Amino acid sequence: MLTRVPRFLLAFCSLLMGAGSVMHALAFHRAQSVVRVSQLPPFFGNSFKSLWLGDSTTMLALAVIFGVIAIRPAVATRPLVLLIALIPAATAVLLYVFLGNFFAGHIHLATATAAFLAGLRFPGVRG
Repeated sequence: MLTRVPRFLLAFCSLLMGAGSVMHALAFHRAQSVVRVSQLPPFFGNSFKSLWLGDSTTMLALAVIFGVIAIRPAVATRPLVLLIALIPAATAVLLYVFLGNFFAGHIHLATATAAFLAGLRFPGVRG
């Protein structure tokens, strides 16, 4: 029997990733204007824009995944939740390495921590 704590933590993860996805996507127009006035070759400018929207899409997908697991915990096991927690954890590390002490890193780190804690409370294997 799964307690409410992991479900609450995963719902929190879903909320963080969903809000992060929306905030990131809304900032795309500013990123686009920076690329437009830069001296970047078109390939690199378009790669930047693609990666920008790709990050928003990844956060939205994580929000959906965490939300589904929070609503229907039977669809996941401990190893799966722990594995999914690695995605925002790795993103947080990359943000800290390349951008320093930036709030997006904190959001990803909080999400990874909450997901990892939720994963530890899940059953190991289904019978």
